[in-house]
Amino acid sequence: MIKRTKVASAINLAIVASITSGAFVTSSAFAAEEKAKVERIEVTGSRIQRQDMETASPVTVIDAAAIKAEGFTSVDQMLQVQTSMAGAAVGSTTNNGADGVAQVDLRGMGSERTLVLLNGRRMVNSGSGANSSVDLNSIPVAMIARVEILKDGASAVYGSDAIAGVVNIITKKDFEGFQLDFNGSGTDKGDGESGDVSALYGFNTEGGNYTFGAAYSDRRGVIQSDRSWTEPGSSSFIPEGTLGGKVQDANGNWVDRSYGYDFTQDSYYQTPSERRSLFANMTQELGNDVVLTADAIYTNRRSNQQLAAQPGDIMLGVCGEAGVDPLKCVTLDADMIAAGITADEKGLVNYRRRMNDVGPRIYTQDTDTWRLSAGLAGSLDVHTGMNWNIDYTFGKNKAKTAVENSINATDMANSIYANPDAWFSGAPLTQQMINDVSYTEEATGGNEQQTLSAGLNGELFDLSAGAVGFAIGAEYRRESGFYNPDPIVVAGDSTAAQQDPTKGNYNVISIFQEVSVPFTEKLTGEFALRLDDYSTFGKATTWKIGLTYEASDEIMLRTVAATGFRAPSVSELYGGNSGSYDYLVDPWGNAPDPQILVNYTSDENLKPEESESYTAGVVYSPSYIDGMSVTLDYWRFKVDNAIARLDTQKGLKDCFAGDAAACETFNIGAGGDLDNLTNALTNVGTQDTSGVDLNLAYSFELGGLDWKVNNDTTYLVNFEQDSVNYTGTIDGNFGAYARVRNNFSISAGQDDWSVMYFNRYIGDMRDLTEGNNVGDIIYHNISGTYHINDMTTVSLGVKNFTDEKPLTVSNGSDGGTVPQVYDTVGRTIYGGVTVKF
Repeated sequence: MIKRTKVASAINLAIVASITSGAFVTSSAFAAEEKAKVERIEVTGSRIQRQDMETASPVTVIDAAAIKAEGFTSVDQMLQVQTSMAGAAVGSTTNNGADGVAQVDLRGMGSERTLVLLNGRRMVNSGSGANSSVDLNSIPVAMIARVEILKDGASAVYGSDAIAGVVNIITKKDFEGFQLDFNGSGTDKGDGESGDVSALYGFNTEGGNYTFGAAYSDRRGVIQSDRSWTEPGSSSFIPEGTLGGKVQDANGNWVDRSYGYDFTQDSYYQTPSERRSLFANMTQELGNDVVLTADAIYTNRRSNQQLAAQPGDIMLGVCGEAGVDPLKCVTLDADMIAAGITADEKGLVNYRRRMNDVGPRIYTQDTDTWRLSAGLAGSLDVHTGMNWNIDYTFGKNKAKTAVENSINATDMANSIYANPDAWFSGAPLTQQMINDVSYTEEATGGNEQQTLSAGLNGELFDLSAGAVGFAIGAEYRRESGFYNPDPIVVAGDSTAAQQDPTKGNYNVISIFQEVSVPFTEKLTGEFALRLDDYSTFGKATTWKIGLTYEASDEIMLRTVAATGFRAPSVSELYGGNSGSYDYLVDPWGNAPDPQILVNYTSDENLKPEESESYTAGVVYSPSYIDGMSVTLDYWRFKVDNAIARLDTQKGLKDCFAGDAAACETFNIGAGGDLDNLTNALTNVGTQDTSGVDLNLAYSFELGGLDWKVNNDTTYLVNFEQDSVNYTGTIDGNFGAYARVRNNFSISAGQDDWSVMYFNRYIGDMRDLTEGNNVGDIIYHNISGTYHINDMTTVSLGVKNFTDEKPLTVSNGSDGGTVPQVYDTVGRTIYGGVTVKF
């Protein structure tokens, strides 16, 4: 057995601690007789500990101070403004269809293709049930020490879902004392208020630390029509109702509908949400170089969205028509027939009514998310010392969702048959009629994840240029999910889209290994290989090769080539058929409304997505400019067999142009019949995206002040999906793929104070539907921080200082724009107080 010095023992103990605490966590120890400090770190994207933070893979780090300075109150807000994001990740501005969740969309490749870790370990998917992505609302900002964004494919290290990259959220730990934080914000229009309060308490023991925290946040809503730039909506569903597209005028004559309903007076730009969280971290040495670590988090989210009253779209049987039940029909009188109200070929006539008598649709969610992760780590007297770890993580999410003021379509039809004059007159409904047709839609859902992993890492042998490092391990993971819609929805009796239940599970066994080889003093290679065996589709093998070359003390070159995969999720495999009212343009002109019902279907035989990624870059730290560093990285991601829904709008256009295959794929009937419009999940999708990231960071002293300058630029070279080029376009369904996104910040300060200015630029884009240029936009933010004394710190800032209005998008997802891309709330003032004891 090799006898280790105290320094060597200290190194091993530091490595053990860093394994269990996530990436970029530094641990140090001192040998009393040598007074030497030794530091080892684990970098996001690798399980091998090293002394150098720069690796072949590009990583962006955002610390707690930056999060607070920019006034972010949720993780999604902070991530969605990064230049590496694209598409349209759902979050606080998503009012329709997101159930209050918040997600990340790295490179615009879809939230399901970005892996989210908490302290280096997987976070349970969460939301309303059977979800394929992590709800970032389940992670309170108060517990975050920093966020690391790995902008490189990492399936060979972490397995499925890391196709576009990894977001690793590191929580606060090793804290001693007591800290209170109070933060608040609101718009200059007197709405959109938000506030949060958090407490952090930690103490040290002999060989350990225990940190506990609690947080509460409350975010208020912003109504669309309360912004002057919002164009009024004009829905064909009006409160008075229409029969065959006709309405009765003041004289009782049936005439064409000449006006629409303004739904913006009921809908949110910022959705309300209330969150409560408890969290804890602990590290405890158990002796014999064994360390026990654990972290726990519980979050309850109560959120709601609001849409205009339910649109009732009812096909009524016409008395006397063939095949129509004579007891369930309406009679068309001479005036109706003379006005052009007639039965269709099935003997039916369409009745539409905006159910304002009942009230707006209020969507509510009550979700609970738990996560507990614990691990043991230690060292072995092998070679120069090797380190082992065993970890177990359990995560669970349960949700209750509801839609108040829903309408039972069957009961509504029966009420019309019984009281046709009352419904057709346009007069307000009686309370009894309201009670007869309305109900509260209720659903339940959840997700569960269990992960058991073990690993060994250390040094294999020495080469002339240094030691060969390695990491090997194995992992077992089980995922399950379910979603039970309201029975009325399942039966198809609701005026909302019909949906079936979802339930399923799968498990995976994985074996992985990594090796770091110093070929020369300047050239280092990183190699990773992983085998995953899924209960659903079988085996998947992925690899990664990375090289770093230190050309000089100033320049480092780096490159990574990797393969990746994404396993189909529970909802993609076992999801029940569900309807979605998508914003579409009907080329036949049959649809009277831009929201057209599309039937979404899943497939139990889906195969995993496969990807290739490549990055190449340079890190430059000029010796003649102290404190400056520049990174330039080219990246490209290609995904084959992508699990995706095809472009419904393109399918409509192709079918209209005579493409029979498109008509069959989307189940479009003769003459543009969209009654059974269907969009199925398939493995025929592709993605191909590439671009360049440029970062400049510079810290210096000037005029007695400490200055920091940072500039991030992402230039999108190409984004293609399913052979459609979305580069430089924007659309309500697909989001934004601006060629240029840029974030710039500059701060100055000394001793007790600092001020910061930052701006965010989104380049001009082409409207995907209309083809016109939407234009570019730049947002300006300012903030300041002042340390009153050792205990108290105050901060104040303004977001969107010049109150920029969002740009108009013809096929926008809300309010004639895309709220996930542009600021729809307006100028916001925020501030906070931190007190430490």
